[in-house]
Amino acid sequence: MRIAIDVMGGDHAPKAPILGVLAAIKTFPEISFTLVGDENKIKPYISNDERISILHTEEVIEPDDEPVRAVRRKKNASMVLAATEVREGRADACISAGNTGALMATGLFRVGRLQGIDRPALAPTLPTLDGKGFLLLDAGANMDAKPIHLLHYAIMGSIYIEQVRKIDSPKIGLLNVGTEEGKGNELSKATFDLLKTAPIHFVGNIEARDLLNGVADVVIADGFSGNLVLKTLEGTGASLLSLLKSELTSSFVAKIAALFLKRSLLGIKQKMDYSEYGGAALFGLKAPVVKAHGSSNETAILHTIRQTKEMVERNIILQVKEKIKELNLDELE
Repeated sequence: MRIAIDVMGGDHAPKAPILGVLAAIKTFPEISFTLVGDENKIKPYISNDERISILHTEEVIEPDDEPVRAVRRKKNASMVLAATEVREGRADACISAGNTGALMATGLFRVGRLQGIDRPALAPTLPTLDGKGFLLLDAGANMDAKPIHLLHYAIMGSIYIEQVRKIDSPKIGLLNVGTEEGKGNELSKATFDLLKTAPIHFVGNIEARDLLNGVADVVIADGFSGNLVLKTLEGTGASLLSLLKSELTSSFVAKIAALFLKRSLLGIKQKMDYSEYGGAALFGLKAPVVKAHGSSNETAILHTIRQTKEMVERNIILQVKEKIKELNLDELE
């Protein structure tokens, strides 16, 4: 298996992506890597290793670049070349912590979408109180969606959770303003009707306040609502940890208490840490394309590589393709 890594994307590039790859080299002996980026900035971190090759380029898509324009104009950007390695069959998957919109555009233009999937979805795994996490589709790939698109998301999410998380009949929930059938806007109501008859374990509508309680293994939403959930949970988690740290260092007594609670506090931090859950896969493309968090450290990159490896090993793309074809979903549009 070979994975192409855009080592120039993200807040801590190229150091964090490269260190993540070096950790993966020790952990996953079956994977080889193509590091895409500036060779002069990569070489100081690595020694000769037959499982690591470098694809040199000095062109980079910046965080503030307009996604589609950047992908079209910067044909030799590290992110674009990493996806091209997949398209040309020299890599089985690619990973980048760079510009999210640009990676989505790159995935569509270079890797291509699966036949039968109109709108690919961005699917991160978000934390729950029990530490298992839930998969959210769509977290922002498409701001507008039709009921058929959300049905696609539910099927793709169900297959992924079954194969990668090894959960039989994973619970699929529809994000809504209430749990009762008939709640929500026209999109929610029409989607509910489709999900009721789909070959998935649909548990009905779920409210945002219940997400952290693990009410569903997969949560379905349009990209606008899903992105709001993603940003809200990220911001709330970071704020609570910051507040807790401030309170536990506010006095001598608090610091003493913190020493006794250190192990428990580390457990809480680990449960709520995005880096433990890997990256956000772009579901609906012809090969695995995974978006690592922009602030990913070595650990986050390592877990993203693990996640990508499992997607390739379990042939998630082929399973989705066959299921969509089998269901003739085009007839529902």
